[in-house]
Amino acid sequence: MTTYDYDIGIIGGGAAGLTVAAGASQLGAKTLLVEREPRLGGDCLHYGCVPSKTLIKSAKVHHLMRHAEQYGLPRVEIPPVDFRQIRARIRAVIDTIQHHDSEERFCGLGAKVTFGAATFSDDHSVRIDGGPAVTARSWVIATGSSAARPPIPGLDRTPVLTNRELFDLDRLPATMIILGAGPIGAEMSQAFARLGTRVTVVDQGHHILPREDRDLSDTLRRVLASEGVEFQLGCTIEGVRELGHTREVRVRTADRRELRLTAEAVLVALGRSANTAGMGLETLGIEHDRRGIKVDSRMRTGIKHLYAAGDVAGGPQFTHAAGYTGGIVVSNAVFHLPRKADFTWLPWCTYTDPPLASIGMNETAAKAAGIGYTLWTEEFQANDRSLAEGEGTGRIKMLLNSSERPIGVQILGPNAGDLIAEWVAVLNGKVKLATLAAAVHPYPTVAEINKRVAGNVFSEKIFSEKVRKGLKLIFQFKGRACTLPDEAAP
Repeated sequence: MTTYDYDIGIIGGGAAGLTVAAGASQLGAKTLLVEREPRLGGDCLHYGCVPSKTLIKSAKVHHLMRHAEQYGLPRVEIPPVDFRQIRARIRAVIDTIQHHDSEERFCGLGAKVTFGAATFSDDHSVRIDGGPAVTARSWVIATGSSAARPPIPGLDRTPVLTNRELFDLDRLPATMIILGAGPIGAEMSQAFARLGTRVTVVDQGHHILPREDRDLSDTLRRVLASEGVEFQLGCTIEGVRELGHTREVRVRTADRRELRLTAEAVLVALGRSANTAGMGLETLGIEHDRRGIKVDSRMRTGIKHLYAAGDVAGGPQFTHAAGYTGGIVVSNAVFHLPRKADFTWLPWCTYTDPPLASIGMNETAAKAAGIGYTLWTEEFQANDRSLAEGEGTGRIKMLLNSSERPIGVQILGPNAGDLIAEWVAVLNGKVKLATLAAAVHPYPTVAEINKRVAGNVFSEKIFSEKVRKGLKLIFQFKGRACTLPDEAAP
């Protein structure tokens, strides 16, 4: 029987890799975790979710201070933002979370952590920084993704920002052009605009957040525009170049006009590319492309004892999805149980203000799949807590199939990322819609909107003319006690 140095080896110390390492080591598997960067945590901790949400919070507080009079408070005059202070706060938050993602913690769980670049020698062996071969019965590739660099003329010769550099700026740019109107572009455009940067978002699509329904993304775009974000949508980016202290982005509009936009900084937010280079995947014959490594539903590559998880596996690009696929790997590689990944009820959220959260199918996806549905909505303007908070923009949308079962929910409104969590439980737990409608929610909370939209389905039936006539017949009810003047018969 062949013996190996480790039961399982993991390449990549981000969300997926850390999930596998923690699970495997605590289950008694001799575990090796290899990370190319000098610290564990991956892109999410150091260059993505954590710093961006920390920045978003600072920007929101700044925005509230500047609009204090909207809440019945005295107008406040505040000095310009010193981005170095925001940067210091971002680093402090990262450092606090880093303790949880430290080498010491994982050593305490039983996993060996090694820093360096791993390259496969064969399907059971890797060399770390060219050193001697290290073997494992199974390997997991969890190397994540990086900001994509599209072949835009001049982009490779122009100093631009990606998520790796954005949160380490020495000062707040006076002007910024963001290439891309996806989640990163939307979040960062609002955050920097609120801090005082004049922001222009450029995208070839005709609306922001193209994965979302147009009515919700257009509502959000109007909010961002009201806060000063400018949009150039439906444009082709024809070139980027450096002009000394500024950068120029040349675009062609949908009506074929040429625009030359200039700004101090250009942020590239045009998607992600899987980190697959330099690991020797080609020599193993592992199929992969820019989107990621090809895996089956059990997260296995073409070589069954080699797994891929997280962004590098080409699935949904979310930290919580990475953690989920890491759990799938643990089930298959450690327990040897054939558990399959299922993203049907995977939620996601764009953390603008208001945020936009989704789970399941939206109207766009349902129409593309040819699935019939009925749509139920509830406006945040009708939610008492939203009005008290001064956050009445947005709505919840619930799609029901022909059996009146939810196939998807979208929420644009305050605390949407938290509100969608109730639907995570409802949909994964197969909770009946009537159960949600009958459940008591605390008042006043924005969470009542979940109960209200579910209740609307039954209210239409309960308070129908047919039910009224039946009750009148059985109980001899006398009908209305009051009629408004405009409802009176002529």
